Amino acid sequence: MKDIAEIRADFPILNRKVYDKPLVYFDNGATTQKPQCVLDAVDEVYKSYNGNIHRGVHFLSDMSSESYEKSREKIRAFINADKREEIVFTSGTTGSINGIAFSFGERYIKPGDEIILSCLEHHANIVPWQMMCERKGAVLCVIPINDNGEIILEEYYKLLSSRTRLVSVTEASNALGTVLPVKEIIDAAHSVNVPVLIDGAQGIQHGIVDVKTMDCDFYVFSGHKIYGPNGIGVLYGKEKWLSELPPFQGGGDMVDKVTFEKTTYNELPFKFEAGTMNYPAAIGLASALDYVLNIGREDIAMREKELLSYATDRLSAIKGLKIYGTSESKISTISFHIKDIHQYDTGMILDKMGIAVRTGNHCAQPVMDRFGIDGTVRASLCFYNTKEEIDTLADGIEKVKSMFA
Repeated sequence: MKDIAEIRADFPILNRKVYDKPLVYFDNGATTQKPQCVLDAVDEVYKSYNGNIHRGVHFLSDMSSESYEKSREKIRAFINADKREEIVFTSGTTGSINGIAFSFGERYIKPGDEIILSCLEHHANIVPWQMMCERKGAVLCVIPINDNGEIILEEYYKLLSSRTRLVSVTEASNALGTVLPVKEIIDAAHSVNVPVLIDGAQGIQHGIVDVKTMDCDFYVFSGHKIYGPNGIGVLYGKEKWLSELPPFQGGGDMVDKVTFEKTTYNELPFKFEAGTMNYPAAIGLASALDYVLNIGREDIAMREKELLSYATDRLSAIKGLKIYGTSESKISTISFHIKDIHQYDTGMILDKMGIAVRTGNHCAQPVMDRFGIDGTVRASLCFYNTKEEIDTLADGIEKVKSMFA
């Protein structure tokens, strides 16, 4: 792995100051910062070969189209999908889940059918399914969690039934950091012929994702969670499912032939990419994945595990601080609350010290309800963070406590 000073130099924003303090950025679960190579890749599109993809015969369009499709191939290889046709570009994880919820619901769901989620889901993996259930008369079933923030697998097995039509769960909790046993979840669902969607928004940046080994039917993630641009996401779907599902948007480029009497649709993956896609961001995402591979995914995972262990020890030693999400299987996220101090107050004071954390319910209100709280402070770390920054956070928390003493 590159030296940490070299790595941090790759991310221009990490050099800035906030309120005359060096920036300590611990909000990577919300969005990661971008290395210079990603900024350059997007800039190069607009400066050198910006042209609408797929529909032009001129030089700029050809260059954009070629780079866009090369990006699709890089993503295929990155997650080890079988075919490039199984990689669909979307606006992000939320867009991907909404698309599948609509299409799957239209094609397969009838009144009384059931969709299984976990208690750990982000709102983006709850609300689209609720909307679909309201539309189709289906029912949501929820896998409960224990006091460590882990799903209770035995309860999941009980939920699987002849009425189950799909399971949709997160790979890792954005609110607690818990990593779910997705392979066990998928295998159990497949044993009763039920497909599984994995929300990889919090998993994609922290380790090696192999959809073939995982054997998920759908996998979704956002570019901005893995050092890429905002506004771009990926929907992976097994070819057999994407071939059967209807499009979730209509417009240009996703059609074969259009008449007022009937429209036929384009081949995969273009059937699901209506209108002008965000091709500069897709190209930037490919650059981000190249960067991650260059650093080394195993090295990233090892470093983040070390940072998580250090941060857990440092914060656990602070009197009055309670960590929520204590599973032994976690991404580098620590969600905590300080006794008698509101999380917003903690976050705002830490901000004045140059420390960026996330506060609130993290778009995971059912998780907060499970623990009887209204929110936490969340420090989400990644490989460009340092132990010295963790020390700064711990010192900052002590200062917050002293202000409210």
